[in-house]
Amino acid sequence: MCALGHDIRASEGTNRSNRPSWDRSLRVPQGSDAIAMHRLAHATGALDVNSPYAYLLCATDFADTAIVAEEDGDLLGFITGYHPPTRPEVLFVWQVAVAPSAQGRGLASAMLDGLADRVRTDRHGHPLTVEATVAPNNEQSRALFGAFARRHGVPMTEHPHFPAELLDPDLNHEDEPILRIGPITASR
Repeated sequence: MCALGHDIRASEGTNRSNRPSWDRSLRVPQGSDAIAMHRLAHATGALDVNSPYAYLLCATDFADTAIVAEEDGDLLGFITGYHPPTRPEVLFVWQVAVAPSAQGRGLASAMLDGLADRVRTDRHGHPLTVEATVAPNNEQSRALFGAFARRHGVPMTEHPHFPAELLDPDLNHEDEPILRIGPITASR
């Protein structure tokens, strides 16, 4: 499930000239980031918060498909993801979180671009498809992924994936269709 942990502007990612460069703030996560990732997920108020152990796994065993943003020793954002075992050409984005102090500054877009670029480099430039499940009413995440697809000049399609009854026995959760972006074959 992908839910943005902040109020992203619908135009985020479309006007790069007015945004600060986050390049020096982005890096591969480490085990020592797990507690801060857990705290940031909780602080967003929008994400399903996983256990600290799950964030530790994301920051260690799945570090190649995750990214964090750090500034002056503070964790300002993260994206967790993984390659589905039978589809190594896919980067499945699990969670995107941005601290309130960094909202509206293009950080989510910078992290997503940086992560996709790093994964493509690790794959020696082979095509990459980005996927995420996003509820229909999650306008912020849909805007992020739509802008990402436009920046990379690739299609974004939507398909049924996780029905609500698999996500919550009380049916207090929406269906989570899957967004597929790509394949990305060229550098930006």
